[in-house]
Amino acid sequence: MTATLPVAAHRTSRRRRTIALTAVAALPLLLALAGPLIAPHTIDTPVTAPFATPGDGAVLGGDQLGRDVLSRVLHGGPLLIAGAFLVAVVITLTATLIGIIAVLRPGLGRAVERSADVAILLPPLLGIMLIALAWPGGGRWAVIAAAIILGTPYAVRVVAAAASPLATAGYVETALARGESTPYIALREILPNLRATLLTLFGLRFVEAFYVISMAGFLQIGPQPPASDWSLMVRENASGILLNPWAVIAPSLAIAVLAISANLATLALAPDTTAKTVTRS
Repeated sequence: MTATLPVAAHRTSRRRRTIALTAVAALPLLLALAGPLIAPHTIDTPVTAPFATPGDGAVLGGDQLGRDVLSRVLHGGPLLIAGAFLVAVVITLTATLIGIIAVLRPGLGRAVERSADVAILLPPLLGIMLIALAWPGGGRWAVIAAAIILGTPYAVRVVAAAASPLATAGYVETALARGESTPYIALREILPNLRATLLTLFGLRFVEAFYVISMAGFLQIGPQPPASDWSLMVRENASGILLNPWAVIAPSLAIAVLAISANLATLALAPDTTAKTVTRS
């Protein structure tokens, strides 16, 4: 004899876990976005001696020019988060559109697959440098464009791989038999079944864009001094790490904490794919 156990406990546990993970992930993100509002000083005002240790004038000490490290860290979050978010959104939307159409149009799909394979072979660092240095004026927008261009091919392959089994599902074949258009099938039949894949893809693209923009800042390809960019702060203050370690540790921790927070947010919001019922004999 087989009976179905209640699933209320599972759903309650899942809901509590989602709330807890969302709260843990949201706090650092909100703090980073609100940083400029609570920073005690401006980003370019010297308040202490160069590489001064933490004291009354600067909670985390001074940087190479005597500017408040804490204030510069608090000012550095919004633009970095906005850039990574923009990259993740554009890549996810573009990959979704191309990936779904590719599986519904096999001829186009083969061309997309070959093009993506070639693009993926380009070393990311070399690609970023080529695109950013060729971009008129360079700067943050050049790095964002490079991250989008280099991140889209891989994302297209992920979406196409997830959508391929759905394209041969019975409900899709039924829609094709009814004469439904490609946009209808893509939006109404396939896209709703890709929610978990797309949410995970968005989270991964956000974290990757976060690291790409940070790496470019460290290499001084993107934001330029006196911008309060976290990775740029690490590079600028590396020479004084023994005098005031916080000038390097604080922006490094900020990058790591926000990347982890983005992963936790993705994990919390991902649809539950576990079984909804448990059976016993």
